[in-house]
Amino acid sequence: MQRFFKGKKILITGNTGFKGSWLTEILLQWGADIVGVSLPPKTEPNLFAILNLEQRIKNYFLDIRDFDALKKVIADERPEIVFHLAAQPIVRISYDDPLTTYSTNALGTANVLQAIHEVGSVRAAVIITTDKVYKNVEWIYPYRENDPLGGYDPYSASKAAADIIAQSYIQSFFNPKDFGKKHQTLVAIARAGNVIGGGDWGEYRLVPDIVRSIYEKNEKVIIRSPRAIRPWEHVLEPLAGYLELASGLYAGKIEYSDAWNFGPDHESFMNVEELVKRATALLAKGTYEIREDNTKHEAGILMLDTTKAKSFLDWSPRLRFQENIDFTFSWYRNYYEKAADPIEFTDAQIKSFFNDASS
Repeated sequence: MQRFFKGKKILITGNTGFKGSWLTEILLQWGADIVGVSLPPKTEPNLFAILNLEQRIKNYFLDIRDFDALKKVIADERPEIVFHLAAQPIVRISYDDPLTTYSTNALGTANVLQAIHEVGSVRAAVIITTDKVYKNVEWIYPYRENDPLGGYDPYSASKAAADIIAQSYIQSFFNPKDFGKKHQTLVAIARAGNVIGGGDWGEYRLVPDIVRSIYEKNEKVIIRSPRAIRPWEHVLEPLAGYLELASGLYAGKIEYSDAWNFGPDHESFMNVEELVKRATALLAKGTYEIREDNTKHEAGILMLDTTKAKSFLDWSPRLRFQENIDFTFSWYRNYYEKAADPIEFTDAQIKSFFNDASS
């Protein structure tokens, strides 16, 4: 798969974000020609700057809600592959600013797909949504790709809407039955769970809260929902799935044009308090305090069934829960303690992960 991406022209929306920066770094390692479309980074520090990505790719700072500007970039650059990650990704922020959340996540996704449709250069597009697209009834069973979509909070609803929009475009304009006759583009939808990893400083996210409290503020880590169960997975896990999807779509595998779950195995479904305990133990510093906050609804339990990806994509998570923690907090420890160059450290984690995955 690594050889496949060498020399490919790839556009990544949301490339300045945590997950987008990791994806960009992977593809740069593999020799791809990257174009980025995103708003400027929203946090300081941020992985985009730490990896010096603005100097290493062709980058456009623009809002995906601006259809004309977005279409012009795609028309000028004519990418072969698109990864759409741009979003307002935070549940709690969606309560404070629902209209921006809806317009970015739903209309922004429609703009990306419409620009792809009108320009016609793209052969493969992966639209990233989230595990929160599912109508969450708080049951103990993992959600499958054909379970009903829904959304209690504005973020979840906006991503469910984006998912439905993507499905509509697949059926209306990129139908696999018409591939090679009426169009040359295949589109897939990827749904991933709670992603962790080095370089995330986003607001209202547990891992950034941990490292900020310990390394920047010298304060206790505050836990709002200690018993909430999340499907923790390292960022490289779903990205490997997105890359597998893109290569298969590019090769004309029409069966890949569908929705796919990417999540960890059951042993990585842990509650929030357990993750904090293991993180502070690995860092050998930090304490925490529980201050439950039920003023804004968030899912208590949400798990994904990844049988489909395992069966048909030959994808499966490589890291166990403790390895996810080790990869994540060793990155932060290296960054804050300035033990090694962060680009070299990040590249070493990527090589370790994918070399292991190919062995």
